[in-house]
Amino acid sequence: MTLHRSRGPRSSRRRRAAAAAAAGALLLPLAACAEDATEKDAPEPAPRAFRTVDMTAPPLPVTDGPAATADDSDHLYVLAPKKEAEPHLGGLIVDATGEPVWIDPAERPTYDFRVQEYRGEPVLTYYAGDSDFVGHGTGDIHVLDTAYDEIATVTTGGDLEPHRADLHDSTITPEGTMLLLSYPVVQHDLTAVGGDADGYVFDGVVQEVDIATGRVVHTWSALDHVDLADTYGTLEPADGEGDGESSAETSDGEGSAETGDGQDEAPAGTKENPFDFFHVNSATLTPDGDLLISSRQHHALYVVDRSSGEVRWTLGGKASDFTMEGSGDDDEPGTGAQFAWQHDAQWHDDGTVTVFDNQGDPPVGTHSRGLRLDVDTEAMTASVVQEWLPSDPDRLAGSQGNLQVLDNGNVVVGWGDARWTSEYTGDGELVREFPLLGGETYRAYRFDWHATPSDPPAVVVDGDTAYVSWNGATDVASWRLVAGTDAGSAKEVATVPRSGFETAVSPVPEDAGYVLEALDADGTVLGTGTPE
Repeated sequence: MTLHRSRGPRSSRRRRAAAAAAAGALLLPLAACAEDATEKDAPEPAPRAFRTVDMTAPPLPVTDGPAATADDSDHLYVLAPKKEAEPHLGGLIVDATGEPVWIDPAERPTYDFRVQEYRGEPVLTYYAGDSDFVGHGTGDIHVLDTAYDEIATVTTGGDLEPHRADLHDSTITPEGTMLLLSYPVVQHDLTAVGGDADGYVFDGVVQEVDIATGRVVHTWSALDHVDLADTYGTLEPADGEGDGESSAETSDGEGSAETGDGQDEAPAGTKENPFDFFHVNSATLTPDGDLLISSRQHHALYVVDRSSGEVRWTLGGKASDFTMEGSGDDDEPGTGAQFAWQHDAQWHDDGTVTVFDNQGDPPVGTHSRGLRLDVDTEAMTASVVQEWLPSDPDRLAGSQGNLQVLDNGNVVVGWGDARWTSEYTGDGELVREFPLLGGETYRAYRFDWHATPSDPPAVVVDGDTAYVSWNGATDVASWRLVAGTDAGSAKEVATVPRSGFETAVSPVPEDAGYVLEALDADGTVLGTGTPE
């Protein structure tokens, strides 16, 4: 053990942190007005700033629901704030109180940030790249281990150029492959939808790529397997927007592009403004190993043979093979079992399918919903098993969003550009929810994530108090201050419980060297921090 002496207070870092907090607060737009006049006049919470790291985190004012008292889980919420108005851009892991656990130091917009399993070990995955057209991405998928070190980067291949992976979804399979999405521009006959014979479209492509080698295992193209005329997208701009994509959808992938390249100012279908007829936004595996593909613009899900690419059946939309029970005339979108502009389709072992039913944009309903369907492949019917409805009946997500079913039966709903995250019990009772003030996260999850960062804890001393944090460490229960004139004489001075992202420990000896040790619940030393 090497003991380090303090070199005086770090007041400059405190001033930088305070300045960052003030700047972040100025960037936050006003929240939606509360009904109560007192709440309406209350100031928004300021961004979180820290002494030990030059980073900020957004405030997450958590509201507990009726089912909160029964929730004793220590699982963590996994978010990725991505709007420029946010005090933080990138991955963000927080506990059930909204307290930060990990703040991505990269400070860049990321999408579909979540925990998956690769080679039997938990990993973090996320998309990072560019957005030259609103609602689409061109980049790569990054894979981090439990030390937050990058162990793989996955991208497109085969007939697609590298770095053309889309932002919407990236699913690791049990075979060590990843399902990627992409939007290549293809010349195509658009006369079926009132366009030119020599028009252009964004195809919807799913590639299965071996993570270790980059080899493309399979490629599926929407143009090769679905009917262009089944789209709900339009070539003509509606209310100033093109091809069925709303202004809200511009936040579905944008990062760098808020307005795109003029695609919303003229009819779609040209090389400069291709028609987004399909808009693939998720691709996962069914329990039988087929692909389940979601098309936003078709209001439909497709079960696809993983090898041949053949569509086995279609659920929803104009060409549904199923009777969508409870729907209005002609399977009216957004009613009964019929979803609209949906995201994040998942097939579960019990035979049900879940989706986040946006119902906008353009709107077909007054609010979005989480939706679980019973899909009977013998009777060819789909019926509503459960809806998860927003606490605000006007909460309509024009873009983005997801629904995650947890192991205990609870569900987490990310409300996309409506900027809320909610957790419910399986039968719809609210556990808790919180807004993301000043921005949005493409998806929201909750996971049992345990990590020990490769970077050491950060320690800053001010007077007789040491402030310590360990960005991303999930299992720290307490901090122990050890001091002495040398390693042989070092002894414990104080041990204090971890008190959030950053913990204060005092008193710090003036005439001795010292270190701060991170301890788990059993008292095992996980890591050691020394003052700067």
